[in-house]
This record gives sequence, C-alpha cells and structure tokens, in this order.
Amino acid sequence: MSAVPLPTLPGIERLILELLVSNSPMFGLQMVESSAGRLKRGSVYVTLGRMEQKGFVESEQEQRAAGAIGLPRRLYRPTALGERALEAWSALHRALAWEGRS
Repeated sequence: MSAVPLPTLPGIERLILELLVSNSPMFGLQMVESSAGRLKRGSVYVTLGRMEQKGFVESEQEQRAAGAIGLPRRLYRPTALGERALEAWSALHRALAWEGRS
C-alpha cells in the first residue's frame, strides 16, 4: 500500500494567510513590512497572484483620488477557502506534532 502524500501549504502562502486573517485587508507592501523580513517585494505579488488563482485570497483595486499619480494599489483579503485551508493546515500540524511526542 503506497503512502498518501500529506497536503501542504507552502510557508510563504501560510504566512500571507496568517497576516491577512489577523490584519485584513492589506496591501502587498504592508505584508512585506509586517513579515519581519520573511516576505520580499519581488515574490509577494507573484505569490498573491497564485493564491488568488487557487481561491485563497481575493483583491480589489484601491479607489484613487482624482489626479493621483502612480499605479493604483490592490487590497487583499483572505477568502473563506483560504481561512479554512489555514485552519486545516494548522490542525494537521498540531496533530502531527502531538503524535511525535509519544
């Protein structure tokens, strides 16, 4: 009988979900600043795009004042699926950590 692989939630995605669950909504650069150096500018938006495709986060474009310069920012928040994925991963992690103590 072959072993069934355990579901995973990559560390960067888990960190983003943790930040969004506790501080939603956030801009990408806010997440970088709040991550204590664990998220980088160059990868946060790629990861957020992938997470949006998976249905873990949703975003909306910031409302800009008339005459504002620069690109509009996107606000991100976790979806119900993203919150459930984080909860499920955390429960699995706790259960496996408990099993290791026997």
